[in-house]
Amino acid sequence: MSNKQTLSLEFFPPRDIAAQEKLVRTAKTLMGLNPAYVSMTFGAGGSTRAGTVDAVALLQKLGFDVAPHLSCIGTAPAQLKEMLDNYRDQGIRRIVALRGDLPSGMGGDAGELRYASDLVAFIRENYGEQFHIEVAAYPEMHPQATGFGDDLGHFVNKVNAGAHGAITQYFFNPDSYFSFVERAQAQGVTIPITPGIMPITNSSQLLRFSTMCGAEVPRWIRLRLADFGDDRASIRAFGIDVVARLCQDLLDGGAPGIHMYTLNGADASMAILPNLTWR
Repeated sequence: MSNKQTLSLEFFPPRDIAAQEKLVRTAKTLMGLNPAYVSMTFGAGGSTRAGTVDAVALLQKLGFDVAPHLSCIGTAPAQLKEMLDNYRDQGIRRIVALRGDLPSGMGGDAGELRYASDLVAFIRENYGEQFHIEVAAYPEMHPQATGFGDDLGHFVNKVNAGAHGAITQYFFNPDSYFSFVERAQAQGVTIPITPGIMPITNSSQLLRFSTMCGAEVPRWIRLRLADFGDDRASIRAFGIDVVARLCQDLLDGGAPGIHMYTLNGADASMAILPNLTWR
């Protein structure tokens, strides 16, 4: 296992031509940071499936090693195999394997593969080592988990099914990350667990995202953001400082790298990442 700390970036599929042009500009700017790979998200129940495929091809043409997100909920194994075959044939060698959210109106029909561990096992069974598989981890617990022990058990199942690495949900308390890694390692987990990092650029957006995904925004951060009101420049400067210190604490503490949720913008990442000290 390499001791070099690596950077990876996450993008989402653009919804129109203007957003696609912004994605290209952002990706070209961030290419200078030499990310090990970039990931491309995948909507609930495949709601952005076509957009994901197109965006993956776009980033590949720019020269990135791209890892598409793949969700198994509500998707038949035959469909998954078709997507994986297509990705393999176009040279994709990384996959972020996720359970995904059940789209509204689907009821209890989650499909044959109900958990991310099922998807990891499916990929391993059908493709062996052709894909490097990343899975999700939740330092502050998945919002639908019944407890920390239950949540950790699901994570260990994904690892035992054949995952090569993990990317965490974002957080702002480094202790939550280090505690999760320690507990996972106590269960025999040896794969790298890379912290996911969310930049702070828009307070209402951050609080909305955090409510949906169960990420805790510490009280002192929420109060400072409220104090800034609509002062975007102050929010940006505060966010860069907070997130940069978080990233450095994680790297200094031995995290294998940083996975930055770019929100398809370059400014925050360019303000934070080049100034960090990497191993």
